[in-house]
Amino acid sequence: MKEPSMDKGTQKKQRARLEEERDRLGEEVAEIEREGHEALSEASGENNYRDHMADQGTATFSRELDMTLDENVRTALSAVEHALVRMDTGEYGVCERCGAAIDDDRLLAIPTATLCITCKSSEESR
Repeated sequence: MKEPSMDKGTQKKQRARLEEERDRLGEEVAEIEREGHEALSEASGENNYRDHMADQGTATFSRELDMTLDENVRTALSAVEHALVRMDTGEYGVCERCGAAIDDDRLLAIPTATLCITCKSSEESR
């Protein structure tokens, strides 16, 4: 396994960037959960007459969109937390597949990258 090439100063800035993103995503998850609880409490007091099919379709689409957004935010949060753990263990900047150093430019562009560009390209071409 190769050593990551990122210097300590740049890595410190990356950590701060990742921690800021972790906090922002954590707040977003909390907001989604709050809104979800509010929506559930509103749904339990639904009106006594039947909604029109179009209204039901809109409500279903809205719920599915909310679930997708929630999943995306949680996935991003997990990736950020994983990057921070990799920093703590000294594995940040090392490809999880081949063990090569991940290029600094790649990490600056995508701070949560876990694969070098060669392995990522190979993965995407499958």
